[in-house]
Amino acid sequence: MSKQQQVELDAMLRQAPFDPKGDVAALRSGFEALMQQIPVPGDVKESATAVGGVNAVEVTIDGVDSGDVVLYFHGGVYVIGSAVSSVPLVADLSRRTHARVISVDYRLAPENPYPAAVEDAKAAYRGLLAQGVDPGNIALAGESAGGGLAVAALLAVKEAGMPMPSAVFAMSPWVDLTLSGDTIVNKQEFDPTLTGEGLRLRVGDYVADGSPSDPYLSPIFADLRGLPPMLIQVGSHEILLSDAVRLAERAAKDDVAVTLEVVPGAPHVFQAYAALLDEGNAALNRAATFLMRHFAAT
Repeated sequence: MSKQQQVELDAMLRQAPFDPKGDVAALRSGFEALMQQIPVPGDVKESATAVGGVNAVEVTIDGVDSGDVVLYFHGGVYVIGSAVSSVPLVADLSRRTHARVISVDYRLAPENPYPAAVEDAKAAYRGLLAQGVDPGNIALAGESAGGGLAVAALLAVKEAGMPMPSAVFAMSPWVDLTLSGDTIVNKQEFDPTLTGEGLRLRVGDYVADGSPSDPYLSPIFADLRGLPPMLIQVGSHEILLSDAVRLAERAAKDDVAVTLEVVPGAPHVFQAYAALLDEGNAALNRAATFLMRHFAAT
């Protein structure tokens, strides 16, 4: 990443930082309006669908026909975001992996607290299997809360005795809703996007009557044995850095094949800025290589 790119992106993000303290309806509408301003190339095909009874958006690149599927979970602190708002990023992922991407519209809190999102994620995966998609041709992916949900979904898949997908790709995953990571505090001045206070305000929306240390809410406390190969990417300038590092550590201790990439100076979900950041572009290329390698292996 050039220093100039890093400075310019940081300044841009600080002009309109994510503030989760407002009214939920206003947060959602504002976020959707913002994401609609991001251009999507003309060869990107998106269509509403449902998988396993869960609404989703299917994203493909015109002219690309593949049996590989990335089941994707968007971010948004489990409260905002949608499959539609994820299209710019997942379209880029689809283009690089030559796979179709199913972005899941899992139910959001506070109207639908835990375990609604995990149930929807598991149902969507089960739905792909019911359609006849080989698990070896499926990978899970997600960013931020969606990265945590992807790992939680794998725990639910394992508990249900279903076959595992080929791999999982997590970008800046939020995997500790107890907010016990040290970078929640000591990276705050560097993070232009998230704040510990903002995350803390929304934890209760999703956790509701549960415990934030429940492994399905905070997978860093889970037994990850038996999960498929995992790629975790995170920026060094984000408060969720310690979440990613501890998830990788937990996976390694549980004999999961895991690759952790910490990109110096990069912000939260920096892959979404691949058009602006050399390192975002390079990270998505590495992720695509990882996913295609595991698709091909099975």
